Amino acid sequence: MKTNGYNYIKKLQIEIIAIVLFFSLIPLFALGSFLYFQFTQTYTQKVTNNLRTIVDNKKKALDMFFEERVSQLKTIAYTHSYKELSDEDYIRSLLSAVQSSSNSLIDLGIINSDGEQVAYTGHYNLKGVNYKNELWFHEVMFKEVYISDVFMGFRRFPHFIIAVMRKEEGSFWILRATIDSNIFNLLVQSVQIAEKGDAYLLNSENILQTPSRFGKQVMEPSDFPKTPLFTGTTVRENFSEQNRMIVGMSWLEKKNWLLVVSEDPTEAMTPLFRTRTMVILLIALGVMLIVTGAYIVSRSIIRELIRSERQKAALDANLVQSSKMAALGKLAAGVAHELNNPLALIKESAGWLKDLLEEEEPDKIANFKEIEKTVNKIDLHVERAKSVTHRMLGFGRRFEPVSEDTDLNKVAEQTLSFLENEALHRNIAIEKDYLENLPSVKSDSAQIQQVILNITDNAIDAVGKNGTVRMKTGYDPKKEEVFLEISDTGPGIPKEDLDKIFDPFYTTKTSGEGTGLGLSVSYSIIEKLGGRILVDSTRGKGSVFTVCLPVRSEK
Repeated sequence: MKTNGYNYIKKLQIEIIAIVLFFSLIPLFALGSFLYFQFTQTYTQKVTNNLRTIVDNKKKALDMFFEERVSQLKTIAYTHSYKELSDEDYIRSLLSAVQSSSNSLIDLGIINSDGEQVAYTGHYNLKGVNYKNELWFHEVMFKEVYISDVFMGFRRFPHFIIAVMRKEEGSFWILRATIDSNIFNLLVQSVQIAEKGDAYLLNSENILQTPSRFGKQVMEPSDFPKTPLFTGTTVRENFSEQNRMIVGMSWLEKKNWLLVVSEDPTEAMTPLFRTRTMVILLIALGVMLIVTGAYIVSRSIIRELIRSERQKAALDANLVQSSKMAALGKLAAGVAHELNNPLALIKESAGWLKDLLEEEEPDKIANFKEIEKTVNKIDLHVERAKSVTHRMLGFGRRFEPVSEDTDLNKVAEQTLSFLENEALHRNIAIEKDYLENLPSVKSDSAQIQQVILNITDNAIDAVGKNGTVRMKTGYDPKKEEVFLEISDTGPGIPKEDLDKIFDPFYTTKTSGEGTGLGLSVSYSIIEKLGGRILVDSTRGKGSVFTVCLPVRSEK
């Protein structure tokens, strides 16, 4: 009933918030949408027109560059004879004259009709190289003026050339010049806009003719979509996984290369975006005020309801647990008290039988050894029953702990001395890792010893044979507490049993081997001493019990 009431209140609160937000936010969202689309339209038009102008201007500059270089070579070829240009000293002086006005050419070469370079001036040793089988040589013969794509050639370095053919006295020869790639690349990339802009050239096969600022290098295939030939300039949006770019494209007239210029719209339209951001912020502020007002009231109601329900649930659980523990304590104390008297009589009788047997001669009594063995078993099991009743009394009584300086290392070592023989008999190794200068605690060493004994005895039983029990002490300065870890290499505790191991009379041991009081008594002792017991267990790897005790000052 209470759960249904809580759900009803929460549902009602959600409905109120939804209605208030719905009718309050409709005008704000309508205004925001209108402003957003207006700004988007303005932004798109401005960016597109601006980028188209940039691409057109850069295309004209590149076409003019090629036209000027071709004009330079034609002037040289048609104002000088083959014989004059075959003189390397003469052609060197010509290159120097050209470079004084424009340093875009880095070498010059004269190639005869057989493809042999008869004269060369530049940075490479290319005189005598034969280009008869090179693609560009045949292109020049066919077109008379040729601008190549970027290629490696005999230089083994990416470059491109401009070549002019001249016919003279029934034969022909070629004037060939290599363009300075650095200067040409700077000419292309000078169009870059802001930090994320880029500009590069692609040939018809989509191979980079100039490097991309953020992408691949020259002569590498580009990731840009292959674009067929078209006239004029095109601007479009290009989306990638990293960002959104506006791309302008145009094919050069003097060379079949595609000019690609991209820019980040967020950089180009910063003022416009700033205005749009202010509008969005104003709308967001209005939304926040509306949402906050509805949320604060509703949340406070829900928070109070949840807190009240949790407090009530916790109180009910504590009352149930306290009642259960009180009843179990009284039951345990009563049972233990009733059992102690007959156990004392049985033990006294067993002792009397031992005394009688010692006075008799073994040879005169039939089955003497069997009788003696039976008496010893009776005495042993009486002691075991007394230990059970003692634990039950310890669970049922309310002991007041003694406050004394306690060295946890010393208490642990003393406790292990009671179990070393049993561990040795089972071939169980006991490893010790005590922290030196461990702070002492104000506590009851006798009760701590009982806790260590119970947990360690359980660890040895869990291992069974041929395993390891490890005892480690330490200090946590943040929590100001010392701790003792008792770990074993046993089979571990199932997850479904971890919440039950501290319950009275709960045990995972086989019938007759455990009472289920050891851990519950230990938990009660440590709780009274102001500490806590933690357990961590993994199936197949073992368990770790950690006893934590606060370090109290002398004061």
